[in-house]
Amino acid sequence: MPLFEGLGSGGEKTAVVVDLGAAYTKCGFAGETGPRFIIPSEVKRAGSPEVSLRTLMGIISISNLIRVIFVKLRFMHQLKDDICLVFFKHFEVPSVLFAPSHLMSVMTLGIQSALVMDCGYTETLIYEGVPILSAWEALPMGGKAIHRELHSLLSEQCTLDTDSGTGLSLPTVISSIPEDVVEDIKVRVCFVSDLQRGMKIQEAKFNMDGSAERPAPPPDVEYPLGGRKILHIKGSIRDSVAEMLFEQDNEEKSIATLLLDTLVKCPIDTRKVLSENVVIIGGTAMLPGFLHRLLSEIRSLVEKPKYCDALATKSFRIHSPPAKPNCTAWLGGAIFGALQDILGSRSVSRDYYNQMGRIPDWCCLSTPLPDSVYEAGKTPPPLMKRAFSTEK
Repeated sequence: MPLFEGLGSGGEKTAVVVDLGAAYTKCGFAGETGPRFIIPSEVKRAGSPEVSLRTLMGIISISNLIRVIFVKLRFMHQLKDDICLVFFKHFEVPSVLFAPSHLMSVMTLGIQSALVMDCGYTETLIYEGVPILSAWEALPMGGKAIHRELHSLLSEQCTLDTDSGTGLSLPTVISSIPEDVVEDIKVRVCFVSDLQRGMKIQEAKFNMDGSAERPAPPPDVEYPLGGRKILHIKGSIRDSVAEMLFEQDNEEKSIATLLLDTLVKCPIDTRKVLSENVVIIGGTAMLPGFLHRLLSEIRSLVEKPKYCDALATKSFRIHSPPAKPNCTAWLGGAIFGALQDILGSRSVSRDYYNQMGRIPDWCCLSTPLPDSVYEAGKTPPPLMKRAFSTEK
């Protein structure tokens, strides 16, 4: 399919949807089922050649330009304004809309209320279309943490075959495994064990006296590193590296307790609805066995006194969005962008930005959008009224 085939038929403008992720940025057009580009979220090094016009046409440079500005300023709260500056001043787009990725994920399911977990650095709560920031929880356990653990285990336990010999220690041949190779190994050979097996792996790992027996590991795997280099990956690494997500730290925190802690923070009359409408997004959730293990962990933890007394519900259901977990948020943005009436009422125009110099926050209940932002004779849809209502 050509790049712009079927777009803007009849003179109608099509919205561009950009999902800025920590690892990858996804770009595409509203109304489509998947992004046109998925590119690494990287910052160009100083002294690199200028970005070509072809790269600009391919939308690839948008993420780079935004992130260069962000790194130079080093102020998280200015990122949104910097993005607007690039879009309005450099690309001269007519309007911009910022929407919470968690809320966009819920739109793919056609439901109003859900507990959304982003795997994996953050978790937030959405109820009736409004993010409840007071119930927000976060834990630095996700893809990056798994990569660090996997790199460490590969360097310490695995051997390498080369032209000069076999069974060589990995650090003696290569100083470090590239990040993209570590990610590829994780995606291709690693998986999440079920609850019973995972508990036995953790018990054997933390039991120093050796009394706990580890389950039999899966088969070893040979991974080509390029040329004639073959990396021998132990089976014990394949099923144990993801256990760090479910191991409770000194504060008894894991990704399963994170979800339950968020549920406890929300109003009691909303907990049943939210527990039965759990949405999991993010690339880490694509590991084989992840969703099954997470649900088993939740159902096991909810029986403990800490949560049994606080939560009146023990019913948990995880939705299956019509997209891969790493693209669910983008698909929701594409659906929202195709709703021209709602998009027009919520987008901020270039004229308004030039006049005010700022973008209203979707989640800020104390600063509703001025009437001048909406089209003449139109009012915000009910969902948007709730998001910006100042009523108690």
